[in-house]
Amino acid sequence: QLQLVESGGGLVQPGGSLRLSCAASGFTLDNYAIGWFRQAPGKEREGVSCISSNDGNTYYTDSVKGRFTISRDNAKNTVYLQMNSLKPEDTAVYYCAANSLITTIQRMCVYAFFGSWGQGTQVTVSS
Repeated sequence: QLQLVESGGGLVQPGGSLRLSCAASGFTLDNYAIGWFRQAPGKEREGVSCISSNDGNTYYTDSVKGRFTISRDNAKNTVYLQMNSLKPEDTAVYYCAANSLITTIQRMCVYAFFGSWGQGTQVTVSS
């Protein structure tokens, strides 16, 4: 059974950092495109960052470019989202998702073409 588990969320002050982890079980992550999404109260789900399965291409939504970095550790079957210079507007529940690569990683991220989702981890940026 394909399962994704997020961890690493928490409360952090503005300007701080967090690293989210997405651990997979039941399948090998490096065969899949992986995405990080977030949803804040009263807002639609947003594709934050995604990484391709074959060529390592990445996508970042404009609001996180230069602050967030997505990466894979295939040996640990885990994908990370390093979040630096956090802002209050980054507050949301963050989800990771997996799917076979079916189009460009940008389209997969923007239109959330992902079929398997984790339960989410809360990130709160507040002083």
